[in-house]
Amino acid sequence: MATITATAIITPTRTEATVSGWIKDPAEIYRQSFATIRAETDLGRLPPELTDLAIRVVHACGMPDIVADLAWSFGAAEAGRAALASAKPILVDAEMVAHGIIRNRLKAGNVVVCTLGEAAAAEARAAGTTRSALAVERWLPRLDGAVVAIGNAPTALFRLLELVAAGAPRPALILGFAVGFVGAEESKEALIASGLPHVALRGRRGGSAMAAAAVNALAGGLE
Repeated sequence: MATITATAIITPTRTEATVSGWIKDPAEIYRQSFATIRAETDLGRLPPELTDLAIRVVHACGMPDIVADLAWSFGAAEAGRAALASAKPILVDAEMVAHGIIRNRLKAGNVVVCTLGEAAAAEARAAGTTRSALAVERWLPRLDGAVVAIGNAPTALFRLLELVAAGAPRPALILGFAVGFVGAEESKEALIASGLPHVALRGRRGGSAMAAAAVNALAGGLE
């Protein structure tokens, strides 16, 4: 005789959602957000001058654990702040990074430059590279003493390191937040090993929001 087995269907318990009582005061949202980040993030391993940057980056991605993957060179934050105060340009690899930078924090009127749109796909194919890498070559006239924020393309970071190693002007600071599964981790490890001034997020994680948040922190802390 065949045996019939009954299978129970278990419906997951759902958290009730509500749209009442939500916080509408921007200042209070910021206050609670940063208080939560400070409570949930291990900031003790960071030098004091990088605390605001780390908090801003966590705020941009909602992941307190990324602080354990931050790497930096000695004096990196001071170098970035000095460059911004001296009106040096901010060179970014993606429009999303550019749009995330809060312009009214740039008290010296720094220009934010993204040259990705200048690099045609056909030109990149002919050169055997990516548009992001090709776009970095257009930074050369502005690279000396600039703040570089890489929030997307590992190939942009690799090409930048190649150019500097070949004698191109050195930026004041490179913010390495390249993201992805191919080359992101390796490009940031190459940055860390390069001896160039840097703040970088080890591993695959990164993104334009984090790169822009790092610039915003250097420009104005948590104001």
